Amino acid sequence: MQVPTVTKFVILSFSNHPDMNLILFVVFLCIYIVTVLGNILIIVVINIDSTLHTLMYFFLRILSFLDFCYTSVTLPKMLANLLSENKHISFSSCAVQMFFFLFFGITECFLLASMAYDRYSAICNPLRYVAIMNKRVCIQLTGGSWICGMLVAVGHTTSVFTLPFCGSNVTNHFFCDIQPVLKLVCWDTSWIEIQIIMGAAFTLMMPLLLSLVSYICIVSTILRIRSTEDRRRAFSTCSSDLIVVTLCYRTALIIYVRPKSSYGLGVDKLSSLFYSVGIALLNPIIYNFRNKEVKDALRKITMKIFLKNQIIFLQSHEPLRNISQVVSQS
Repeated sequence: MQVPTVTKFVILSFSNHPDMNLILFVVFLCIYIVTVLGNILIIVVINIDSTLHTLMYFFLRILSFLDFCYTSVTLPKMLANLLSENKHISFSSCAVQMFFFLFFGITECFLLASMAYDRYSAICNPLRYVAIMNKRVCIQLTGGSWICGMLVAVGHTTSVFTLPFCGSNVTNHFFCDIQPVLKLVCWDTSWIEIQIIMGAAFTLMMPLLLSLVSYICIVSTILRIRSTEDRRRAFSTCSSDLIVVTLCYRTALIIYVRPKSSYGLGVDKLSSLFYSVGIALLNPIIYNFRNKEVKDALRKITMKIFLKNQIIFLQSHEPLRNISQVVSQS
């Protein structure tokens, strides 16, 4: 008897709480809107303010773009599932979603390592910073991050979706992540699972180690600064990056660097939700509220917009003011 081949998957998402679907839809829609607007705001502010046209903010602009894309891979489909009875996703669409989720996520990991190296060069080698970090080096680091993300995403997605799916097609998750999809394979996935864990360990641990070494050197250098004010200023330039790196890698290691047998539905679904949605939401908040230069640039732009609107308002009411003056004089 021929076993039917799976052509589509059912993403249960939060179907075990159907009475909460509308509330969850509103909550996640607000999160998505805030995430998109927050990351777009950072990109716009950096583009407009010439004082932010530095290498550090070159990386931050790309990070915001990655967060915008990263969230858009999973949240729109999850929002649609919350309001629809049809929770199907085609085989090819599931593969595409997994590819872009891995692509943007891994690219961001390597980009964070590049940002850590940039801060290391600026703080630990300030006199040689211009020679070490120039626009050409930044483009190479950014391009390398995108290439690494592309290669790993292609490798993992191909490994998973070339396996036979002939049993259940229901996944208790909110998007096509590797571990939930692997549970649906009607084949021994031990070797593929080891490959994925080794690949995840490499793509997560290598940039993590680079980031850790950079920040250890940074902290060591900052502690040797005698002036309290200079020490505070130096630490403020990398504190936001350090918070983002800690949140990103800690959650990713918990989710991906372990065997499928230890995959639990409840806690891991929440961990994946925080990793795919929460970090992209927190990044613009962290960089806006903890970065003085971004706050100052945002304040200047807001003031310019306010003054421009005031001028337009006064100009539009100038004829009325002239008429009133003529009437009063007569």
